[in-house]
Amino acid sequence: MLIATIFKLHPPAPVDSHHRRVAAVRNAPEKRPQFHIKNKVNLIGFLGSDAEVRTANNLSFTTLSLATKSSYKDKKSGQYVSNTEWHRCIVFGKLCEFAATLTKGAHIQVEGELRSRQYDNKKTDSKNRIWEIRVISILKLDRAEKAAPEDDEQGDAMSEEPAA
Repeated sequence: MLIATIFKLHPPAPVDSHHRRVAAVRNAPEKRPQFHIKNKVNLIGFLGSDAEVRTANNLSFTTLSLATKSSYKDKKSGQYVSNTEWHRCIVFGKLCEFAATLTKGAHIQVEGELRSRQYDNKKTDSKNRIWEIRVISILKLDRAEKAAPEDDEQGDAMSEEPAA
């Protein structure tokens, strides 16, 4: 009885293939793109210099110089060829305070958006375009520093003392 009720509400599709396609198109939910258009950059690399805190238009920001490295094997020589890219990263807001503590050689991951801007070059009297990463998150990847050897010796000495 339940099956009969379902067929009354939703009769089976016509048998021939043309009607099946038409029915499927009419009943199909609205198609949405399978991808999203997104401006997202995710980089892992090392800082080439200490973070610089700057102020412009009463807004403070931190600039980072991030080096990333990639390599490939040359087909002719069989040798690996490496390439280093330098990225200018700009950090605003509260994250700016954390970024200011980063020093040269720090291993970090940054996530953000790729932005471009133009500025007037006074030396050449022309406009230049610069590409930057506007950072929205930073993850410090440096390993935790090992405890000093004297700290370990004190811990061992305390554990060897007899309990009272």
